[in-house]
Amino acid sequence: MIEAVSFEPGAESRWDDFCAGAINGSFLHSRRFLSYHGDRFDDASLILRDADEWVGVLPAALSPADSTLVISHPGATYGGIVHQGRLAGNRMIEAFTALTRHYAQRGLRTLLYKAVPHIYATVPAQDDLYALFRHGAVRVRCDLSATLDLQGLRPPSERRKRGLRKASKHVVVAGGEALLEGVWHVLADNLERRHGARPVHSLAEIRLLQARFPHEIQVRCALIDGAVEAGVVLFNAGRVWHAQYIASSERGYEVSALDAVFNALVAEARESGARYFDFGTSNEDEGRVLNDGLYRFKHEFGGGGTAHEFYRLDLAA
Repeated sequence: MIEAVSFEPGAESRWDDFCAGAINGSFLHSRRFLSYHGDRFDDASLILRDADEWVGVLPAALSPADSTLVISHPGATYGGIVHQGRLAGNRMIEAFTALTRHYAQRGLRTLLYKAVPHIYATVPAQDDLYALFRHGAVRVRCDLSATLDLQGLRPPSERRKRGLRKASKHVVVAGGEALLEGVWHVLADNLERRHGARPVHSLAEIRLLQARFPHEIQVRCALIDGAVEAGVVLFNAGRVWHAQYIASSERGYEVSALDAVFNALVAEARESGARYFDFGTSNEDEGRVLNDGLYRFKHEFGGGGTAHEFYRLDLAA
């Protein structure tokens, strides 16, 4: 029988080793990544085990706004049950029975499950979506991300080709952690100017994460006359290269600087052996609004759509 037990301090290394061998995990599921939040969230992560053997883990924490709501995970783009292939079919249904019982006994009422997008799995691994259906979960949100399949890459649109030709006359593409601050200033100014918003991470937080994950978190930017005018903060999950942050100054937009950055990144991702390059979601209002202009810009590099699905599970059912 599968049982769910709370993650306890001291099991960090075993957790991270388990995620490293999983068929559907990434460094976002590791304790090294999740712990950068410090005490911001009340951790509610679970270990799923059969006798003494781990068969799955669920990164999770309580919602800061509702102590009866557990989210997998509020500090990560996606959460979901991470496993090494042994939670298939009825075993995954049993895993959800165990975690539902565990959370209900703690007095929690609802689980918001942020499924791992299929592109992160090394083999098909959507048994959790079927188990959610069997347990009566309801899909409450769906975001749309533009993704390139690097093994079957379609040509970019004529508009993106024109943008690249323009950018090539003005832009030098560069990388390295020393450029992070410059990219962050462009990002913060862009968000404030266009949306009255701030980046989810502070510069100090992204520096901390980059120091913890120097290979996985990288920076590529466009220099014009030696100044950073556009850039991307990249989360490299090996199989998937994900543009976590994208930004351009007005000067960068004038010369289509991001076209040059993405052209270089896609070539680099293909050379590395990655399967997908993901531009990230283009949604507002919890998925109900699609920023079509932004989505089309990303899609025109030769991409298709990847769904980020969110499910609500009543723990009292």
